[in-house]
Amino acid sequence: MMMQYSHLLEQLLAGGFICEVTDNQGFRYLQDEQQREAIDHYLRPLNRRLASNPEGTVWFLAWRELTQPLRDQLSQQFKETLDSLIPMLKLLQLTQETMGHENVLTANDILNRHDLAARIENNPSLREQLQALVQTRFFQSQSEDVSGQLKQVFDRLRSHGYLHQPHKDRHHYIVTGKIDYLIDLTRFIREEEHIYIEEDVAPSQEDLLA
Repeated sequence: MMMQYSHLLEQLLAGGFICEVTDNQGFRYLQDEQQREAIDHYLRPLNRRLASNPEGTVWFLAWRELTQPLRDQLSQQFKETLDSLIPMLKLLQLTQETMGHENVLTANDILNRHDLAARIENNPSLREQLQALVQTRFFQSQSEDVSGQLKQVFDRLRSHGYLHQPHKDRHHYIVTGKIDYLIDLTRFIREEEHIYIEEDVAPSQEDLLA
């Protein structure tokens, strides 16, 4: 049975995030406690363990015991995560305002890049927000039109595992559970690490992530 899901282990060990969108079969496999225990038993000699967000919408690997070299490595990864965190929060804010949603994006939400581009094109305030977004290091785009800028943003999100594009020739994208992980990480940073992320993130977004 473990060999049947060797690809799942490979994804996890490569730093992958398993959710209903990215790997439906693997995600269902991990809903079984006995299967999770079997994977954890296999991972123990590697100093790794299965972990999930509080809602259980996404699974990933964590270290069992943190040695000093690992702490140094994680510290660097944490800094890189912070670099992408602010642009991601701004993107969530832009998407909410564009679509008129009250709630933050979560796994299985569907985004249509063409519809978003049309709405942003007709709203000067949203165009300014998108322009500021694509000038960040995480999303950097050289395009001057809304459609090209948004394509770069979506391509980055897809390559980093935040979006899944079922059909490459269509504009529909499905939000993955990695977004849920990002939001939980944001809460952890604020509540446990007491790191204030940025002053100009809109109050409504602050409330959603509080």
